[in-house]
Amino acid sequence: MGTLPLEDITVVGLEQAVAAPLATRQLADLGARVVKIERPGGGDFARAYDDVVGGQSSVFVWLNRGKESVQLDLKSSAGRQVLEEILGYADVLVANLSPRVLGDLRLTADALQARHPNLVACTISGYAADGPQPGKKAYDALIQAETGLMSVTGLPGSPAKTGISVADIAAGSFAFSGVLAALRHRDRTGEALPVHVPLFGALAEWMAYPLYYTVHSGRAPVPMGAAHPTIAPYGPVATAEGRLLMIAVQNDREWRRLCLDVLHRPDLFEDPRLRTNSSRVAHRAHLDELLDGAGRQLPEAKLIARLDAAEIAWARLNDVAGLAGHPELAPAPRWLTTAIPGGEVATLAPVATPGGRLAGGGAVPAPGQHTEPVLAELAARRKGSA
Repeated sequence: MGTLPLEDITVVGLEQAVAAPLATRQLADLGARVVKIERPGGGDFARAYDDVVGGQSSVFVWLNRGKESVQLDLKSSAGRQVLEEILGYADVLVANLSPRVLGDLRLTADALQARHPNLVACTISGYAADGPQPGKKAYDALIQAETGLMSVTGLPGSPAKTGISVADIAAGSFAFSGVLAALRHRDRTGEALPVHVPLFGALAEWMAYPLYYTVHSGRAPVPMGAAHPTIAPYGPVATAEGRLLMIAVQNDREWRRLCLDVLHRPDLFEDPRLRTNSSRVAHRAHLDELLDGAGRQLPEAKLIARLDAAEIAWARLNDVAGLAGHPELAPAPRWLTTAIPGGEVATLAPVATPGGRLAGGGAVPAPGQHTEPVLAELAARRKGSA
């Protein structure tokens, strides 16, 4: 397996739900030791979202592979002292408790910098720490609404949130990359810089394309279901069986091949209303009607064969069951065997690991499973330093 990229890094996760656990699990995948601090009497509340994965929560299994669970009562001075000792030898803290709670615990970036100058402190909250509402409570769907994502998702007149926690995932991804950058800087200069990730800022970055389009054109995109607001045709096309294929035509050369080589409809290519992408977008209703009629003349297998021959991108409109059985996920290296309390399950192997190296064999911990060994380790450290 070789040396893992982060095997000499210790991370403390003062975390719950999605955003911070996603960041720390990715650090664990690269070999970091991740000590997850959980409250007594239940721990991370994501443990109770469901119990469908061998009695464990599906979201918890997703986000907590390869971590150690230590239960501490941070309302007690003893619990805070243990956390302080762990932070004394840790490299990174990732926390998504509320700014008020972190302040009460003296775990803000400034307070931590004074006590632990070598520690990279990464905090995740709803809004920017230096903005007009730093303490405003926020959850994923609320951030999707506030950033305008819901206004471009769904159908006209029916705004919708995405089917996954995209604001949390964006924030967790930025926290992961921010921590890696801060560790690189610390190791080069000796300076441990803090990282703060607001959910609003993370999702606003992902909304930059429609934001810039709106600001500079004066026209806001509208929700279009599976279609694309500025490219056509780019969306679902029906086949003779009534099933849907997604197609994506990126330029006028591909439009020509779609008309002539795939649909065998030179009349579409010659229609002046459909000659350029801008005109196709302007006459989208007319285009959709023609494509629907043309696509329904072709069986799915024949349409796919012609799209492939014409080198036009397409995809099946899968549901989640279709994803579970997708041939891209069939090879054994796409999966890890992961221990959970009471058994084993298959979990997706991480992507983008340097050289394909990753920490294998990481288990999903039971609540407080590692409390005693970590406390024993701290006792040994105290004895060694005495």
